[in-house]
Order: sequence, then structure tokens, then C-alpha cells
Amino acid sequence: MLNPHRLRVLQSVIATGSIQGAARSLHYSPATVSQHMSILAQETGLKLFERSGRGLMPTSSALALAQGSTAVLQAFDELDRLVEGLRRGRSSHLTLASFTSAAKEWLPQVVATLRARDPELTVQISLNEPYAEKTGHPVDIDIRNESPLEPEEHFKGYLRHLLRHEDFAVVLPAGHPLADSETVEVHELSDQMWVDHDIKDSPNGRMIRTAAQAAGFVPQFAARLDDHNAALSLVAAGLGITVLPHLALRDLPRGTVVRALRNPTVQRRIVAHVRQDRAGEELVAAALQVLREESEKSLGAGPLT
Repeated sequence: MLNPHRLRVLQSVIATGSIQGAARSLHYSPATVSQHMSILAQETGLKLFERSGRGLMPTSSALALAQGSTAVLQAFDELDRLVEGLRRGRSSHLTLASFTSAAKEWLPQVVATLRARDPELTVQISLNEPYAEKTGHPVDIDIRNESPLEPEEHFKGYLRHLLRHEDFAVVLPAGHPLADSETVEVHELSDQMWVDHDIKDSPNGRMIRTAAQAAGFVPQFAARLDDHNAALSLVAAGLGITVLPHLALRDLPRGTVVRALRNPTVQRRIVAHVRQDRAGEELVAAALQVLREESEKSLGAGPLT
């Protein structure tokens, strides 16, 4: 098996551009770095460096090995943290997945609260949109949104916790005629150009399309993309209107206004799926509690209040 330490030395040589640079960064002698590279070349059977003038150049094999070892070395680091957590009697690692607006609005407080309790804690956060069946490495808490018009999602090995229900609103260019009213009915959007923020068939997109169908029309799109912040910028430029949940409307660009959307009301469920085999741990329970608190705070902090 390859020595992880030598792989780190290889990465340092490539990153610094020389044996001497790696030696300075790692606080080794150049001879020690050279020895590590010679042994690694023997272990792999690969030519790792070639002479170039007065220096060395990494071969394509060395570059591929360094790149391919990154994930392995990260896994070793996680394993070290796991062992340290076991020594201390608790885990020092938590993995979260979330959609973008919840990650932006809620997770900073979650991480800050947990790390205040345990400064050694590492929180790994990934975005989970577009949604797919759970595969690969499990996360400890997975924050998702659901359509109330569709069956509840339940995943094997996870406990489902409802965090909140949340309304959608319509975002209009400033000065738009519909902005004269505090409330816009969905049918009033039938003759408007839309900016679509969902091209990957998420629950949000399906709910919006269903509301339009209930009002008797199919939206006409001036632009379609998969980022709600970019969609808001297009609305600010006067290219159309868009419909988004309140959590995504905390930082509106200039040139936009928000109005309540009615008849029908568009609403989503926000749910946390908690890994069952860790649900009883103090760390995971604390994370879920902070999520609940943040979601409750956001009920009264929408763009329409």
C-alpha cells in the first residue's frame, strides 16, 4: 500500500515547484524530500520527475498521481478526526447537505453554535440540488424541500423532521404595473414574460408550474437558468418576473419588488432527514435543534414583512 505521507510530499513538490521549495514548506532537508520521492517512484513503478535545465519537472504520471491522491488524503484526514473523536468519546465530524437558500440563511448559525461547543469540530456541507436518490456516502442531516402536492419523502436509514412550511412570492421589476397591489393573483401573471430559475425539475419548479396550470396558463420564459440569484438579476434588468420562496428573497437586487402571491397560494415544505444511526448523538441532536430555531426565526423575517 502506498504511504500517504509520501503522497503529501509529492503534492508539496508539485505545488512549490521544486525539491527545495517542498523542503522549506515541510521543514525537511532537501535530501529527505528526494529520498521520499525516490521511494515513491520505486513503490509505484512510475517515473515521477524529469530533468529540465537545472531543475525537475513532474511527469504526467506524477501530476495524475498527485491529483488522484487528494480525495484519499482527505479521507485519511477524516479518519484521523474520527479516531480523535472516539478517543474523546464523541464525534468531531458532521456532514450536512442542503439546498442553497437554507445553506446561506441557516447553516452559518448551525456551524457557529456547534463549534462554540466543540472547537475541534469539522462540518462538511454540500449542496444537494438537483435532488436524487440517496447514494454514495451518507450525510448526517439532509435538508430538502418538498411539494405539499406530492407524497412525503422517506429514506431508508433516515428519520424525517418537518422544519416549516413556506410561501412563495412573485418578484417584479421596480415600476411594474402589478406592483401597485400588495397581492398578485397567479392568473395575472399569464401574459407576463417569466425568468425560470429551475431547469432541473425540482419540487419548487413543479409547484410553480402546477399553480400556473391551475390558473389556466403555461408560463412564457424570456430566460431559463438554474440559479435563483442570477434569475433575480435578470428580473432587476426588466427581462421578466419570477416566483420564489421567501427564504430565497433575503437579499434582493436593486430594481426589484416583492408581492404576495395568491389564488392559488404556492407553498413548500422544508424537511430535515436525519441519519438514524447518529440521531441519538448529542452533536446531531444539537444541530437539528439549531435548525429548528433558525427556521422558526425566518418565519417572521420574510421579504414581505
